[in-house]
Amino acid sequence: MTRVLDAALRKAAAVWISSPGHEPRLVHAHWRDDALWVITGGSEQQVPGLTDQAQVTVTVRSPSTHSHLIDAQAVATLTEPDEETTQALKTARLNTEPEWEAVYRLEFSA
Repeated sequence: MTRVLDAALRKAAAVWISSPGHEPRLVHAHWRDDALWVITGGSEQQVPGLTDQAQVTVTVRSPSTHSHLIDAQAVATLTEPDEETTQALKTARLNTEPEWEAVYRLEFSA
């Protein structure tokens, strides 16, 4: 992963995710442990095409200017987050108590 991608994801509260056959979708995400975490289902966002082992494109835009910063390829892994990560995901959703059905860890190609 590049330093530009790492820096962009540390600042981003939301990214665009697209998978083959699906339009890009603006998604709330959380950068933690060198991966992008995305919660879906339940009262949370729906992300068409985000499935276990899906190859997706993540687009990060500048939080201040909304200009395009970087596109990166990632692989999504359906996971059960540990307690610390679960708390971090809940905290990141400031305005609500999230109720999700699935958690995906998106890991980027080197």
